Amino acid sequence: MKLYAERPDRVLRQLLADVTAVVVAVLAVWIAVTVRDTVLALRTPGVRLVEAGNALQGTFNTAADKADPIPLAGDAMAEALRNGASAATRISDAGWRQIEAVQDLAFWLTVVLIVVPVAFLLVTWLPLRLRYARQATGAVRLRALGTPGHDLLALRALTTQPFTRLAATGPVGDGWRSGDPEAVRVLAGLELRRLGLREG
Repeated sequence: MKLYAERPDRVLRQLLADVTAVVVAVLAVWIAVTVRDTVLALRTPGVRLVEAGNALQGTFNTAADKADPIPLAGDAMAEALRNGASAATRISDAGWRQIEAVQDLAFWLTVVLIVVPVAFLLVTWLPLRLRYARQATGAVRLRALGTPGHDLLALRALTTQPFTRLAATGPVGDGWRSGDPEAVRVLAGLELRRLGLREG
């Protein structure tokens, strides 16, 4: 498969396009990871809520266990302290919900920041590169066939070249129709140059 042209100017443009595509993909991943790390730092308040809720719950439960054996008022005190432990659990749950929301946001931001640029490359740069590789590979095979291949390249030039370029080459259309080797060579050369390939 012919991935790159043979003429230096066309090869340079192709290499620049390929390097740009790779840089865009790498940059997208780097930005996505950086944004993800920044967003994940927002978990800190949630983590502190969880830690505070767990510590408070443990304190209330310990106090309730100690208040239980106190005569007369022990049961009421223990019940009140257990209600406090229940409130501490709700604080801890709120912290977990915040952590999960931040993690979900970080995940989806990462996905979007990677998928959008890569999808852009997949619908713009990649089809152009594949189309070029397919056309150049076919043209190289036709060039290798000699005269029969040049005849097909000349026909292709008649269908792809702008009218102004065809007019500048003189009466090559008629020459191609009559099998004039020079006209076929000129037209085949136009098609090969269009693809950045050498004529010979």
